[in-house]
Amino acid sequence: MTIILGIETSCDETSIAILKDGNQILSNIVSTQINVHKRFGGVVPEIASRMHTEKIHFLLESAFKEANLNYSDLSSIAVTYGPGLEGSLLIGLSLAKTLAYLLKVPLIGVNHLMGHIYANFLNHHVPKFPFIVLIVSGGHTQLVLVKDYLEFVILGSTKDDAAGEAFDKVAKYLGLPYPGGPIIEKMAKEGNPRAFPFPIGLKNEGLDFSFSGLKTAVIQKINNLKKQAINFSINDVAASFQKAVIDALLLKSLRALKQYKITNFALSGGVAANKTLRDFFINELMNNGVQVFMPETKFATDNAAMIAAAGFVLFDNKKFANFSLKVKPNLSLC
Repeated sequence: MTIILGIETSCDETSIAILKDGNQILSNIVSTQINVHKRFGGVVPEIASRMHTEKIHFLLESAFKEANLNYSDLSSIAVTYGPGLEGSLLIGLSLAKTLAYLLKVPLIGVNHLMGHIYANFLNHHVPKFPFIVLIVSGGHTQLVLVKDYLEFVILGSTKDDAAGEAFDKVAKYLGLPYPGGPIIEKMAKEGNPRAFPFPIGLKNEGLDFSFSGLKTAVIQKINNLKKQAINFSINDVAASFQKAVIDALLLKSLRALKQYKITNFALSGGVAANKTLRDFFINELMNNGVQVFMPETKFATDNAAMIAAAGFVLFDNKKFANFSLKVKPNLSLC
């Protein structure tokens, strides 16, 4: 029996989880800072760090209480050490080092992006190797070929804005609150996704993404409509923008699956909590003979259970860190 404590503090969620044997979640406590950062229109790093410090010990106690375990039951401590906000990462890593040292258990440094991939292994139905995963979040949009548990090949990345960033920036321009993804998804349900034919960046070019041009196209369209005093529905703008993002993600995903002759596909990252996106991917990929995997919505966004799941894989392969481990805000997957 392997019991992993997971710690996640890469951005604006403080989370502690305890996982048994890789996929049995004994506890997963998440404290979000969204309501605090909302007033600033985005995450303020200094505030994020302070709030992690205020919350993390309470969450640690709550996780053990929910799991009905003691510190002595732990096999290892897994912690996110990058990518993310430097100050936020330091809070989690400091706690992890302290616990690992006092308990004399292995310390495991987990790449946050690897955590998102292994959120798909918190289900009983998991993808078979090899598979392609789309990591789509506020800071990352990547297509990754997962050959085996620890073998990753980046097939495509965004050249500018990540999909989540595009949601936030368009929402801000529309005068909508942070974060942009949930509110645009809500408004899109009341709009016409074909009202405005927004472009797909790098449509005919390989597996990389670009969302900066789409963001600009939305802004220009609204400016032109306002100049011409033409009435328009913000719901239609939201729906059309969201469709363009989903179409871009789907196009490149299908292209990668065909190019590499892969029939297993996984979705991960905070934007993967978008129900419209999830439904589109399930329908389109299954119609193309692809098996689709995705984490439960609560595990798509940042959480410590996914860090513990990745930590279990690293523990199983004896990939331990030493106490000189440092945070790496710009850490890449491979």
